[in-house]
Amino acid sequence: MTWIDLLGYAASATVLATFCMDTMIPLRVTAILSNILFASFGLGAHIYPVMILHLILFPVNALRLIQVRRVVRGTLQRTHLSMESILPIMTHRRFRAGETLIRKGEPADRLFYLDRGEAKVVEIGRTVSSGSVLGEIGIFAPDQRRMATVVCVTDCEIYELSESKTKELYYQDPSFGYAVFQIVITRLLENMNAFLQPASLATSAPR
Repeated sequence: MTWIDLLGYAASATVLATFCMDTMIPLRVTAILSNILFASFGLGAHIYPVMILHLILFPVNALRLIQVRRVVRGTLQRTHLSMESILPIMTHRRFRAGETLIRKGEPADRLFYLDRGEAKVVEIGRTVSSGSVLGEIGIFAPDQRRMATVVCVTDCEIYELSESKTKELYYQDPSFGYAVFQIVITRLLENMNAFLQPASLATSAPR
């Protein structure tokens, strides 16, 4: 077996490996390695169409790798959800103090951004203020039902984003999806702590 044969087998193995990968960065790195091996094989075996094809594919895969790394880096750096950029596609509404913004058990068809005012999550007695995102858990829940009731404590100005638009942004904008994911996890932990604290106080109270 000659070194050209070995190059051909190695190049074929890298192509096979790309079909077994689930994540983009390792796939692109392996594809670049495959381009190098196939271009070398084509040159050594005098199969110039193969060499030319992979010389063309090499910068394409390198560019895609750079783009993916930039997306991942930008996603990791963006830990807070900035709503200003999507306010133009949201619907503005006003609620008076005492009005119910979200009712537990209702279909979760919208995400809310509290632009001004304060609202209270009734089940855990927690008050949220301007800049808070509400209703995100229900949108991504399996049954898409509201998990708590939220009542306006003061007059509130709210921006709404439909469930379909929220999911569209989630899939199209990785940084938006990552920020929403963090909000969901944070909210679930806060809710869990709020439910556990009364129980722990009752257990530790003297009898």
